[in-house]
Amino acid sequence: MFVDYAKIYVKGGDGGNGIVAFRREKYVPMGGPSGGDGGRGGNVIFVADEGLKTLLDFRYKKHFKAERGEHGQGKNMHGRSGEDLIVKVPVGTVIKDDATGEVIADLTQHGQEVIVARGGRGGRGNARFVSSVNRAPTFAENGEPGEERWIRLELKLLADVGLVGFPNAGKSTLISRVSAAKPKIADYPFTTLVPNLGVVRTKNGDTFVMADIPGLIENAAEGAGLGHDFLRHIERTRVLLFVLDTAQTEGRDVLEDYKILRTELEKYNPELLKRPYLIVANKMDIPEASENFRRLKEAYGDKVHPISAVTGEGIEELIEKVYELLQQVPEDLYVGEERVVRKYEEEVPFVINKVDGVYEVSGKRIEKLVAMTNFNTEEGLRRFQHAVIKMGLEDALKEMGIKEGDIVRIKDLEFEYTE
Repeated sequence: MFVDYAKIYVKGGDGGNGIVAFRREKYVPMGGPSGGDGGRGGNVIFVADEGLKTLLDFRYKKHFKAERGEHGQGKNMHGRSGEDLIVKVPVGTVIKDDATGEVIADLTQHGQEVIVARGGRGGRGNARFVSSVNRAPTFAENGEPGEERWIRLELKLLADVGLVGFPNAGKSTLISRVSAAKPKIADYPFTTLVPNLGVVRTKNGDTFVMADIPGLIENAAEGAGLGHDFLRHIERTRVLLFVLDTAQTEGRDVLEDYKILRTELEKYNPELLKRPYLIVANKMDIPEASENFRRLKEAYGDKVHPISAVTGEGIEELIEKVYELLQQVPEDLYVGEERVVRKYEEEVPFVINKVDGVYEVSGKRIEKLVAMTNFNTEEGLRRFQHAVIKMGLEDALKEMGIKEGDIVRIKDLEFEYTE
């Protein structure tokens, strides 16, 4: 089964907790703190693999979590870092953040990889908090939570030439004639429901990849039929072949068919119409095709090439013409999307919203502080209070009119406000 879209959840491993420990050795009185740091959590890494052709595996498994780091130990021993989780995807996979739609990466070459969810850093043990005023700290940090998000995977076929046409125009017959591809061929609309790839060889032994895109219909760009699913695969092709039913066996006008196909491509992505193309007048073995071919030739001249995918008439000449067009377009011109480069933006430490009388505080920095604080120790609690005052949270709450006894909520942490 061919699957070209998936939505999955990824989570980097949580960092291991730092620990509180003191040296307890014979003849070493007052040995001092010796709690080690926790290990870093593993990353979730996606790698492009040319051996995969579909996103089918992601239909059955949708959650991917890397290993968490181990906790620190006494004698200043750090915890082991978590193993990275390697996930293989087909070459041509676009990875997007589901919440924002941002392109995280576009994997267009075998072996390319990207970290889609980073593991959290390990918490520091109490040995890391020794200072001139605190020689025996009794607190340690929890590990940082790993990054988590929902992402979308979209597979866009990597092909040199794309066949575009209405259902039953003869695209599948054509690709089966010029390559070893064996698509399903039958005399009813939408026989082809998935793209097919075939390797085409010229008379000089040169090769290129052709994609048979399932048939389009009017308003495909708005999603009619399976328009968006099909049109996605045209984006990477360097040359377009508009395959037309010149005999008009489906009762449609061949000139109108061509206009509709170009309109749908323009609505989906206007850049597609700037690519080299040929108009393939198919089904020339049927007598009714002659007059319609003449009309096409009058309207579009040398762009029109007559063939019969059934008998093979005109096929060899078409292959040579297509290869000539391919030489005019660099191989990697339409291959990849622009990788998102996140510019530095000053991070807002927190945001406060008052909901039903409760002051809800959110923000990456404040939530990370909560997650990494061990509230079971007085020293840990004191350190947290000092951090939020330094961050300006208390002043911000006072400006919003908070009173003694009001509830403040930060993620899962809830407490009463006191002066």
